[in-house]
Amino acid sequence: MIDHAGICVTDWLRAKAFYDAAFGALGATMLQQVPTEFTGGAHVGGYGREKPDFWLREHSEGAGPGRHYAFTARNRGEVRAFYDAALAAGGRDNGAPGLRPHYHPDYYGAFVLDPDGNNVEAVCHAPE
Repeated sequence: MIDHAGICVTDWLRAKAFYDAAFGALGATMLQQVPTEFTGGAHVGGYGREKPDFWLREHSEGAGPGRHYAFTARNRGEVRAFYDAALAAGGRDNGAPGLRPHYHPDYYGAFVLDPDGNNVEAVCHAPE
Protein backbone atom coordinates (compact mmCIF):
# COMPACT_ATOMS: atom_id res chain seq x y z
CA MET A 1 0.00 0.00 0.00
CA ILE A 2 2.85 2.45 0.66
CA ASP A 3 4.42 3.62 -2.59
CA HIS A 4 7.02 5.97 -1.06
CA ALA A 5 7.64 8.21 1.95
CA GLY A 6 9.66 11.31 2.72
CA ILE A 7 10.79 13.82 5.29
CA CYS A 8 11.80 17.47 5.41
CA VAL A 9 15.40 18.35 6.25
CA THR A 10 16.75 21.66 7.52
CA ASP A 11 20.20 21.48 5.91
CA TRP A 12 20.05 19.98 2.41
CA LEU A 13 23.78 19.46 1.92
CA ARG A 14 24.34 17.90 5.35
CA ALA A 15 21.31 15.62 4.98
CA LYS A 16 22.27 14.61 1.44
CA ALA A 17 25.80 13.71 2.55
CA PHE A 18 24.38 11.64 5.43
CA TYR A 19 21.85 9.75 3.30
CA ASP A 20 24.28 9.30 0.40
CA ALA A 21 26.60 7.46 2.83
CA ALA A 22 23.94 5.58 4.83
CA PHE A 23 21.89 4.44 1.84
CA GLY A 24 25.04 3.75 -0.18
CA ALA A 25 25.82 1.03 2.33
CA LEU A 26 22.46 -0.52 1.40
CA GLY A 27 23.07 -0.24 -2.33
CA ALA A 28 20.71 2.71 -2.78
CA THR A 29 21.46 6.09 -4.34
CA MET A 30 19.66 9.33 -5.11
CA LEU A 31 17.87 8.37 -8.31
CA GLN A 32 15.98 11.56 -8.99
CA GLN A 33 16.08 15.24 -8.17
CA VAL A 34 12.98 17.31 -8.91
CA PRO A 35 13.63 20.57 -10.77
CA THR A 36 13.22 23.47 -8.34
CA GLU A 37 10.61 25.15 -10.56
CA PHE A 38 8.21 22.40 -9.42
CA THR A 39 9.11 22.64 -5.70
CA GLY A 40 8.90 26.33 -4.90
CA GLY A 41 12.68 26.54 -5.00
CA ALA A 42 13.34 23.75 -2.48
CA HIS A 43 15.77 20.89 -3.13
CA VAL A 44 13.89 17.59 -3.42
CA GLY A 45 15.46 14.22 -4.17
CA GLY A 46 14.43 10.58 -4.05
CA TYR A 47 16.56 7.59 -3.00
CA GLY A 48 16.13 3.96 -3.92
CA ARG A 49 17.57 0.98 -5.72
CA GLU A 50 15.20 0.73 -8.68
CA LYS A 51 12.81 3.65 -8.10
CA PRO A 52 12.77 6.51 -5.60
CA ASP A 53 11.20 5.12 -2.40
CA PHE A 54 12.45 7.61 0.20
CA TRP A 55 12.39 11.35 -0.46
CA LEU A 56 14.14 14.29 1.15
CA ARG A 57 12.66 17.77 0.87
CA GLU A 58 14.44 20.91 1.93
CA HIS A 59 12.31 22.46 4.67
CA SER A 60 10.44 25.61 3.82
CA GLU A 61 8.45 27.95 6.03
CA GLY A 62 4.92 26.65 6.66
CA ALA A 63 5.79 23.15 5.43
CA GLY A 64 4.02 21.45 8.35
CA PRO A 65 5.49 18.57 10.34
CA GLY A 66 7.62 17.46 7.43
CA ARG A 67 6.23 14.00 6.78
CA HIS A 68 5.02 12.68 3.44
CA TYR A 69 3.38 9.34 2.71
CA ALA A 70 2.25 8.23 -0.73
CA PHE A 71 -0.16 5.34 -1.12
CA THR A 72 -0.50 3.21 -4.23
CA ALA A 73 -3.75 3.50 -6.17
CA ARG A 74 -4.66 0.82 -8.68
CA ASN A 75 -6.00 3.34 -11.20
CA ARG A 76 -6.59 7.05 -11.68
CA GLY A 77 -10.20 6.76 -10.51
CA GLU A 78 -8.95 5.63 -7.11
CA VAL A 79 -6.67 8.67 -6.96
CA ARG A 80 -9.65 10.95 -7.56
CA ALA A 81 -11.79 9.02 -5.04
CA PHE A 82 -9.02 9.28 -2.41
CA TYR A 83 -8.75 13.04 -2.95
CA ASP A 84 -12.52 13.62 -2.74
CA ALA A 85 -12.94 11.40 0.34
CA ALA A 86 -9.96 12.98 2.12
CA LEU A 87 -11.30 16.52 1.53
CA ALA A 88 -14.78 15.49 2.67
CA ALA A 89 -13.25 14.05 5.86
CA GLY A 90 -11.50 17.32 6.78
CA GLY A 91 -8.32 17.24 4.71
CA ARG A 92 -6.98 20.31 2.92
CA ASP A 93 -6.03 20.44 -0.74
CA ASN A 94 -2.30 20.24 -1.41
CA GLY A 95 -2.44 19.31 -5.11
CA ALA A 96 -5.53 18.25 -7.07
CA PRO A 97 -5.56 14.97 -9.01
CA GLY A 98 -3.51 15.17 -12.16
CA LEU A 99 -0.45 14.14 -14.08
CA ARG A 100 2.95 15.05 -12.62
CA PRO A 101 5.21 14.44 -15.65
CA HIS A 102 8.22 15.94 -13.86
CA TYR A 103 8.32 12.63 -11.91
CA HIS A 104 7.58 10.41 -14.94
CA PRO A 105 5.12 10.56 -17.87
CA ASP A 106 2.38 8.41 -16.27
CA TYR A 107 2.66 9.71 -12.67
CA TYR A 108 -0.91 10.59 -11.67
CA GLY A 109 -1.28 11.78 -8.10
CA ALA A 110 -3.29 13.85 -5.66
CA PHE A 111 -2.03 15.48 -2.47
CA VAL A 112 -3.94 16.32 0.71
CA LEU A 113 -2.85 17.69 4.07
CA ASP A 114 -4.34 15.60 6.87
CA PRO A 115 -5.75 17.28 10.01
CA ASP A 116 -2.22 17.43 11.51
CA GLY A 117 -0.64 18.90 8.38
CA ASN A 118 1.01 15.72 7.09
CA ASN A 119 1.22 15.56 3.30
CA VAL A 120 -0.55 12.38 2.13
CA GLU A 121 -0.86 11.33 -1.46
CA ALA A 122 -2.49 8.71 -3.64
CA VAL A 123 -0.53 7.83 -6.77
CA CYS A 124 -1.06 5.65 -9.82
CA HIS A 125 1.93 4.92 -12.07
CA ALA A 126 -0.02 3.22 -14.86
CA PRO A 127 -1.16 4.91 -18.07
CA GLU A 128 -4.88 5.69 -18.38
